[in-house]
Amino acid sequence: MTREEFIESNLGLVHTCANRFRNKGIEYEELYSAGCLGLVKAADGFDETLGFAFSTYAVPVILGEIKRLFREQGAVKVSRSVKEKSRLAVAAFEELRQNLEREPTVGELAEKLGTDEYEASQLINISAPALSLTDTDENGDRQLDIPVDSGEEEIGNSIALSQALSTLDERDRQLIILRYYRGLTQAVTAEKLSMTQVQVSRREKALLLDMRKKLTG
Repeated sequence: MTREEFIESNLGLVHTCANRFRNKGIEYEELYSAGCLGLVKAADGFDETLGFAFSTYAVPVILGEIKRLFREQGAVKVSRSVKEKSRLAVAAFEELRQNLEREPTVGELAEKLGTDEYEASQLINISAPALSLTDTDENGDRQLDIPVDSGEEEIGNSIALSQALSTLDERDRQLIILRYYRGLTQAVTAEKLSMTQVQVSRREKALLLDMRKKLTG
């Protein structure tokens, strides 16, 4: 496959990213054009020997070019109604944190708000610069933290993380889903996977290290 054919075969990534920014003050044609520039840069800079899918590398690059348009033309305006929803989301987040005595997962917040995980993360990120999706381990160390400074960044993180998860075998993928998407403890996760808590802890740390390398290159 030639360079041009490879780029053309991945134009769907540009549409996916550009569609997230429709009706936010910039014409879709401009968003798509900037995204295509990002796709070309990603195609030229991608190193397949790193062991992860092209889209994992390309999406943040495409989003970077699209976000450049907004930086050049000013910040994305947030409507009053969205700000009010964001305020309610923050209040719900704080209520959950007090009730659970830990930071709630995005899934738990979405369930309380009666919405999906994407919208929940968007609303919380309007008011908060970062949202931790993890609890601390036995040593008090963070095992995985994905800081986000905007809703657009969350899109890239979400897509990239999904791609990283897709590279894992079924057992390892279930371990990460149980721990970080369902918010289960290591003990409960170990029981569901017929493992010991020590085995879960060790495997979890190894998986997170590998996923960090794939996400950051």
